[in-house]
Amino acid sequence: MNFSPSSLYKWYRNAIRHPKYRWWVILGTAIYLISPIDIAPDFIPIAGQIDDVVLAGLLFTELSQMVMAKLQARQETKNNTAAETPGNETVDVDAETVATN
Repeated sequence: MNFSPSSLYKWYRNAIRHPKYRWWVILGTAIYLISPIDIAPDFIPIAGQIDDVVLAGLLFTELSQMVMAKLQARQETKNNTAAETPGNETVDVDAETVATN
């Protein structure tokens, strides 16, 4: 198995975008960020914070992209339903004049 940073990024991105695993990945990421047990412990001056910062940035980026996509989809749905409302349709009517005495 390939453990390059790009393959780990692709795995994380696919896992967080999968509806079945999304909340588990978010919960696991939050626990990892809070936990003192890390790949690089936080008491090591610079290296200890790098993994936390990278993971927090990745989580924030993915969540913001998902929120933006959801908002855009909601806006498109709103625009489509507004275009289909009866007030915006053109109705053809055959009219005849009626003479009154």
